[in-house]
Amino acid sequence: MKTSRIIFNMLAAASLTLACSAYADETTKEGYVTDTRGNVVKNSYNECWRTGFWTPAMAIKECDPDLIKKVASAPAPKTSAPEPATAAPASKPVAAAAPPEPRKTTFSADSSADALFGFDKSAVTPAGQQALDKFAADLKNANFDVITVTGHTDRIGSKKYNLKLSAQRAEAVKAYLVKSANVPADKIEVKGVNGDNPVTKPGECKGNKATKKLIACLAPDRRVEVEVSTTQTSK
Repeated sequence: MKTSRIIFNMLAAASLTLACSAYADETTKEGYVTDTRGNVVKNSYNECWRTGFWTPAMAIKECDPDLIKKVASAPAPKTSAPEPATAAPASKPVAAAAPPEPRKTTFSADSSADALFGFDKSAVTPAGQQALDKFAADLKNANFDVITVTGHTDRIGSKKYNLKLSAQRAEAVKAYLVKSANVPADKIEVKGVNGDNPVTKPGECKGNKATKKLIACLAPDRRVEVEVSTTQTSK
């Protein structure tokens, strides 16, 4: 009878250990975006998506093995004699976790091998389609609230014309993501801002006449920015 009781206690302890281990596995991914099956979402470079409240203490071996090694090799803290027990301070309310920072991707509008458009055009090129396909693949298993597509032009030409072109390019990107990547249209916002927000620095590209040299210098300003805002992660 005594032997049976010892075996029962050993089985109960083992069950408790397994339960704690399973719980630990469940919570170790809290700093990363996961899909509906609990797998960590990764981009096309096999990099894990971190949430906006990720800290090094949340690192897991699958995504940040180097951080795990640093924690494992850190010297153990020195122990000291326990201090006399004191009354626990009143607990403070836990602040809500801040939403993840928006993820912004910038595409060249018309001046690179994978540019979205031809110069002064608003139809998505085959190379641009491949770039957008890659972007959409990264979003496949992520929960997002809104995608903001912003078209930019350089400062050459009238603001009225540039505003129209930048808006047309943003609309073209939205149409492609909706049709080819099945992104819900109501989750995509578009706007054109012409050349009011340049990337080039003042005085970097001199002149106002549309010469080949000036057009090439202002190439970074001609772009489309796609910003993904996420306030929740997959369960």
